[in-house]
Amino acid sequence: MNAAAVASPVRIGVVGATGLVGTEMLRILEERSFPVAELRPYASQRSEGRKLPFGGDEVICQVLKPGCFDGLDLVVVDVDDPLALEWVPEAVRAGARVVDNSAAFRMDPDVPLVVAEVNPEDLTDLPKGVAACPNCTTMVLVTALAPLHRAAGLKRMVVASYQSVSGAGQPGMRELEDQWTKGDGEWEGFRRAGTAGSLPSGQVWSKPIAGNVIPLAGSVKEAGYTSEEWKLVKETRKILHDDSIAVTATCVRVPVFVGHAMAANLEFGRPVSKAEAVELLSDAPGVILVDDGDGAPTPLEGAGIDPVLVGRLREDPSRPGGLDLWVTGDNLRKGAALNAVQMAEVMIGR
Repeated sequence: MNAAAVASPVRIGVVGATGLVGTEMLRILEERSFPVAELRPYASQRSEGRKLPFGGDEVICQVLKPGCFDGLDLVVVDVDDPLALEWVPEAVRAGARVVDNSAAFRMDPDVPLVVAEVNPEDLTDLPKGVAACPNCTTMVLVTALAPLHRAAGLKRMVVASYQSVSGAGQPGMRELEDQWTKGDGEWEGFRRAGTAGSLPSGQVWSKPIAGNVIPLAGSVKEAGYTSEEWKLVKETRKILHDDSIAVTATCVRVPVFVGHAMAANLEFGRPVSKAEAVELLSDAPGVILVDDGDGAPTPLEGAGIDPVLVGRLREDPSRPGGLDLWVTGDNLRKGAALNAVQMAEVMIGR
């Protein structure tokens, strides 16, 4: 397909269309009036034939099988890594360009890793026909970091994340809801759970998440850091095109349904004052600065909206020239579905 055809209708497939992110993706395609000539939603066998509302009509879920991508221009993928590794190359062989929301291709040097407001120019060269979306935590954070990095060169970042249960998909949300119910939503019930085990550990996390925080998001990898923490390290460097940035992270799962948040301490190649940071962030695409002295945006305030929210912006008294900030955003929307659609829009020259 010719990317210069700005408003030409596109034949698009969405793999994982019935998941949390896939459902949001269909909604965003419709909201943004994406020029759809044909939409093919793909899901698991249990959803085959299921009708999904789209564009005032309905589309019918298909299953992945040989030839299922034939005739498509674009395919957006939101499934687990093994499925992405199997089916993304099939979509490319069928002649489609692919936006992949899994982690399968993110660190491939021939696959650009893109945040639409930060490095859309990387989409002009797709050696493998694939572009990757970052992890939802990285995406929210880097949207706020990019204008500061361009101005002063980020050198070091210490970040703690506070990640909602929807980052673990529908099972994570169900587990939190179930545990809230069993704990009666009262602090005494959760207090007893810590000693008497009145709350179940669940299937997603080995410890109760309701009324609790779990300082271990992802699986433990090298040096004791988790997969989520290493994603923040490696993906930040790749998106900002600077492998010298020093990053250390602690990722925490919190009993919030939707919205990831990060507290970041930043050091730059030169001193950056709060006043300069305010100026840079006030005009940054995809960012709303909530900094009126007590600006402290919450995940609930960021849920369901496109921009990320930045607050608690302050100079670091222990490191002259350093900054602290807080950023939060909807991990299902900007952290995944919206960015994928924005990338697709860039690909078709929109």
